[in-house]
Amino acid sequence: MNLKEIIFGVAVLVLTLFVTTYGVNMFFSEPLYEDVCSPSLWEVEVLNETTCFELGGKWMEGDIRGSGPQYLEGYCDKDFSCRESYNLRLERYHMNIFLIAVPLGILLILFGAYFFSLDAVSVGIMAGGVGTILRGVGSYWRYSEDWMRFLISFAGLVVLIYFVYRFQEKIGSNKKVRKKRK
Repeated sequence: MNLKEIIFGVAVLVLTLFVTTYGVNMFFSEPLYEDVCSPSLWEVEVLNETTCFELGGKWMEGDIRGSGPQYLEGYCDKDFSCRESYNLRLERYHMNIFLIAVPLGILLILFGAYFFSLDAVSVGIMAGGVGTILRGVGSYWRYSEDWMRFLISFAGLVVLIYFVYRFQEKIGSNKKVRKKRK
């Protein structure tokens, strides 16, 4: 590949990442904290554990210095319940991104490897597929456990090795056909 083809390949890579990212975002938007936890929660004065619980908060025990020389026996984590709800929605969002981006990335790699004869386009689409997989896996990585990370990585490696062999066979058969024509 010459310099122009490399630049075209990088351009295809970048635009492929934009298309996959914004395409997925059209259907799945990231939850906003303000949509789950109303700012009005912070305007309520909580005086005791009962009021805190009724407002969806969590009472935190301990000696806390109040205003002036007084001590309080605890305080109210006012947004405890809504924060838990937000975190659950955020995890679900990242799982959806993972479940869409990984297969989409694999399809892009295969599509780029098998359906384009121009190296710049083929490599750009394949690299965009890799980037899409990285986005999907990276999005959900912090929520998964080590065994899941291992399985995801191992499955990806096995699939990649399989398709690299298949792709090399295709390239080899195409080169033989080209040599016979000459």
